Amino acid sequence: MAPRRKCPVCGSKQWHKDSSSGLVACSEGHVIQNYRNESGETQDLGNYAMRKRTLKSGRQKKARQSRADPKLYHGERARFHYYQCLQLVLRKQIAALIALWDLPPEFEIVCRDTWTLHLTLLPRPPPAEPYHHMREQKSNDSDAGDTKPALENLEESRYDDDDDGGGDRQSSSSSSEDEDPELVELLRENSEFSSSDEEKGHASQKQGVQPSYRFIGTYDRPVNCIAVLVVACWAMRLPLMYKDLIDLVESYELPYLDFLRLLPSDMTCHLTKHAVRALSPRFPPSTLYLHRLASRLAKLMYANYGVFTPELNVSPVLWRAVHQCLGSTPTLYRLAKRLGHILSLPLTLHHSLSPTLRRVAPGDPESHLYDNVPPELALVATAIVVLKLVYGLDGKLRLPRVVEDPASALPDVNGYLSAFGKMEEADDRHNGKHFSSRVPMSTGNTDDATLDEFLDFCERVLVKPQNGEADQQILDNHFPLSTGSRGARPDAIAPHSTAPRHSATTINDGETDEVLQPGESYTIYHSRDVLGNLPEEQALIIIRSAKWVGVSDDYLCGVVERFERRLRRWYYREGRGEQDTEVDGMED
Repeated sequence: MAPRRKCPVCGSKQWHKDSSSGLVACSEGHVIQNYRNESGETQDLGNYAMRKRTLKSGRQKKARQSRADPKLYHGERARFHYYQCLQLVLRKQIAALIALWDLPPEFEIVCRDTWTLHLTLLPRPPPAEPYHHMREQKSNDSDAGDTKPALENLEESRYDDDDDGGGDRQSSSSSSEDEDPELVELLRENSEFSSSDEEKGHASQKQGVQPSYRFIGTYDRPVNCIAVLVVACWAMRLPLMYKDLIDLVESYELPYLDFLRLLPSDMTCHLTKHAVRALSPRFPPSTLYLHRLASRLAKLMYANYGVFTPELNVSPVLWRAVHQCLGSTPTLYRLAKRLGHILSLPLTLHHSLSPTLRRVAPGDPESHLYDNVPPELALVATAIVVLKLVYGLDGKLRLPRVVEDPASALPDVNGYLSAFGKMEEADDRHNGKHFSSRVPMSTGNTDDATLDEFLDFCERVLVKPQNGEADQQILDNHFPLSTGSRGARPDAIAPHSTAPRHSATTINDGETDEVLQPGESYTIYHSRDVLGNLPEEQALIIIRSAKWVGVSDDYLCGVVERFERRLRRWYYREGRGEQDTEVDGMED
């Protein structure tokens, strides 16, 4: 800002201008000399005036460069690539099971068909292949561009016809005037409602309200590949347990944990962090979660396409439960089979696939509670109920009084429980699961052979193979040029320990009447009683059985309680029927 001038007379810096004369004076009234203020007004402008023209430069503004990796896939293309990775993992899992269990080549065909049905039954099926989809869209756009001039010519010809037929338009306008006014009012209200809906939609879009988008859902995760394997094994009547697949996953013999290292680099370079997180499960699946996914798939396959999954091959699974888990004799197998028939155990993946129960009264249910449990869990719970009927497992001695009692063919209770307690230690020593996350192990107490085995396990599990070797291995396994012998069958499942032979149960000849009989003074323990404790004998069997199946102790206790109460209802119903027949006979 320029400094103010001082008045040469008084030195004042305050000035004011007189509006009438145009003179400038200081605050004391001294007028500045040699100052002129002119103002001119023009009425008419000339024909010539200077105008400044701005020229726009042809330089374009520099676009903001994206920092995103062009190799990564997003959107529907990423989802399609995600399913491609899952399909390759499924093929690796199929090849691993065929090699481990010496399965026939038809197993791959069954798994492929089941995988196809699984993809079609997803809540959001995978999209079409983006490359072919884009080619189709471009071809459709090119066809539409070729037909556009013809459509314009057609519209011009229509306009010419309309110009020629002006009288027809006047006649149509006169006919429109004769329309029903009520119909016009209804159309107007409808247009108002539609316009208000459109305004609401535009407002929501302006506010940024968008539908929630998830990259994958519950049924798109890698665990569903194992559910497909379960359904395929059931379709081929393989005596499969969920724990068999879980053990293979924990030992890294079945590709599931950290299988991204097994995929070729050409596929992993296109995965985003969300896809990598989805393809990297941290823990093996549980038995109940696998059963929920497999039963849902079997139910939807039958409901939508009529594909029925056969029942479980129950005889081998029941014998494994009796022999490997409980370490008992074929007598327990026969009794458990009989009790399972009385309890009406469903042997299908989903209870809706099994026949409904016989309804005596109008209010009888069509299925029992806990009918949708894993089949091996139901068989183990049935065998535990038989052991409770024979031994009691409450600290009280029970002895049969006649030789015909099936309890006389079972082992002695003291020898059986002592041998049963040693089976857990033998399993940890012989089943080859030293390096499982569920088995505690200290490296300070291991010998040199175990350390070498642990290092070999880490090399097989943690070290990523070379890219060339991995790609060549994929080509050799999944796209072989010549079919050769599959080789010898490796030991997939380590043998389980069994209880040694021991003496049979003694017969009570009536010398001591205070000893209880099998099935007498039966106690049902409430599974939701948090303050109660199970007897030591029953807790020993429950803990080992739950670990063998792969569920929690409380869940197994709940299933055992339900089966016991179901057996109690059946017993009283059958006993009441017998009493009614005896009364009728006496009256006759």
